[in-house]
Amino acid sequence: MDVLDKNQEVPNKTPFSLVKYNNPFRSSLSSDHGSNLTADDLIINEIFPAKIWKEDGGIIWEQHVCLQEADRIDVIRTGAQLDRKLSEQSAREEGICQVRRELYAQCFEEIIRQTCINCIERGLLLLRVRDEMRMTIHAAETLYTSSIAFGIRQAVRAEEGKADREARVKQLEEEVQQLRKEVEELSIEKTLLALQETERQDLVKLKHEEEVTFMRRTKQQLQAQLDGIKNMKDTS
Repeated sequence: MDVLDKNQEVPNKTPFSLVKYNNPFRSSLSSDHGSNLTADDLIINEIFPAKIWKEDGGIIWEQHVCLQEADRIDVIRTGAQLDRKLSEQSAREEGICQVRRELYAQCFEEIIRQTCINCIERGLLLLRVRDEMRMTIHAAETLYTSSIAFGIRQAVRAEEGKADREARVKQLEEEVQQLRKEVEELSIEKTLLALQETERQDLVKLKHEEEVTFMRRTKQQLQAQLDGIKNMKDTS
């Protein structure tokens, strides 16, 4: 492998990360980079794989994670980089923010790297905590996505049934109007029948009174004739 000189420009083909990596070097991907590493260093390289990319001209670059023990200055520098990136990328201070989440995840990985160098067991335990956090967040995202999809399906179903319900409501309103019209017509017919019945009863009563009056007059006339006949017999 060909290590870069101090005055040679370092290519920057990988995205920014708060995890500290060594300077990249030219590689043919057949280097013996891991031959002098300890078992703990190999574990760290497994946790933080090397970055490999190809530049124009066929030159292959390789960049490995830094295996130097971190001191107080490195921790302060990581915190300063985190604050600067949060400001540069306009991360939200509160609420859900993908940018802030990603930067804090990188910061946690850098803490894992620093811890692994000092104590590999403690670093692996932090790695378990990181993986559990990722699984919890993924489960929450899956649940949120499922709930959103369920809500959309329910809304679509409700929207589909809305047209049927509106048509049914319109049909019932028309039936109500028709029934009200029939009630009004029946009410008018009832009133007319009541008037006709009253008039009929009045006519029957009047006719009855006329018949009674006629019969009384007839009775009076017959009684007068009968009295006249009796008087004539008495005088004779």
